[in-house]
Amino acid sequence: MSGDSATDARPRLARAVVALGAVSFLTDVAADMATPYLPLFLTATLHAAPWWVGLVEGVAEATAAVVKYVSGRVSDRMAHKKPLVLLGYGVANLARPLLALAVAPWQVLAVRFVDRVGKGIRTAPRDVLIARETPAQHRAYAFGFHRGMDNLGAVFGPLAAMAVLAATHDNLRMVFAATIVPGMLSLAAVALFVRETPVVETEATKQAAADDARAPLPIELKRFLVLVGLFTLGNASDGFLILRAHQLGVATRWLPLLWGALSLLRATATVPGGWVADRVGRPRALALGWWLYAVAWAGFGLATRPWMAGVALVIYGAYYGLTEGTERALVATLAGERSLGRAYGAFNLVAGLVALPASLMFGALWSYGPRMAFGAGAAFAAAAALAMTVRARRAA
Repeated sequence: MSGDSATDARPRLARAVVALGAVSFLTDVAADMATPYLPLFLTATLHAAPWWVGLVEGVAEATAAVVKYVSGRVSDRMAHKKPLVLLGYGVANLARPLLALAVAPWQVLAVRFVDRVGKGIRTAPRDVLIARETPAQHRAYAFGFHRGMDNLGAVFGPLAAMAVLAATHDNLRMVFAATIVPGMLSLAAVALFVRETPVVETEATKQAAADDARAPLPIELKRFLVLVGLFTLGNASDGFLILRAHQLGVATRWLPLLWGALSLLRATATVPGGWVADRVGRPRALALGWWLYAVAWAGFGLATRPWMAGVALVIYGAYYGLTEGTERALVATLAGERSLGRAYGAFNLVAGLVALPASLMFGALWSYGPRMAFGAGAAFAAAAALAMTVRARRAA
């Protein structure tokens, strides 16, 4: 990246980007009031077998991945993206409180399925809005800001849940019901504050868009998606970090705070990480982030004391900072402007579908010990990081 003043100065975010950041913050407050407690709710309250935890999250994420791809293709055919964004946030935030009524594991699965359908509907058009409203040289910073707000919501969600639990004598159902409050605030923020810049369309631009929709994705984007898939094979659910912390001696009552601490690390790292990526080059920043992931995952496996896992957690936060916004900015760079929705849909499809076998494989290896599971994850991440390092050097 060039070192001109426009790049060096901290960029100004568009109003729509700031508004979408607020929307994600509120939605994640609602989501993370519920998510950390779902394994406990399934196993302790509903007396489900532990494999239900993996099934619920695996099906949920795979569903979101498929819907994201479909929504991305649909959004490319729509001049205005906001209706899809509003629909997606509406479906998720209206479904989530229904967890309070669940009396069987399959009902939890059904609610999570609908919740992730909503996530799938909104993600690609929302990312297109952020990309279109931001100059190309500042996109990693803008996506980093958005992901930072998302993760900041994940900090406040567990705290809000703990407050509800304290007020209701540990009633998990009341926690799930209370998610309706931040969820409705999120919908109001979309409706009132998200404004998209009108796209002026002519017959020529419409024909070009139609041609792009029929054309295959750029070869460089496809190669990048292969590396994303390879990395994701080692990228298991963060829930396993909570299990690992419990194994190392962290008391159950502190686990929600640990989840919040992880989210705080992610929130504070994504904005500076995106800014760094815009400065040093996105492939280089992404390669470094993936190397850090491999180191952190190996550290989680080798840790024998909680403080050792704490060091690995800090490295893990740095990985998030360098990658969460950078990946989405790199997709926009490789895809071009007209087929952004399809490109983001493909990116989310690869990451989401591979996440299911990744979590199942990690869970299977866990039976041989955490070192085996975390070591395998670190190996996949290191292989992807090495390939991305070679790509970055060629690009340079």
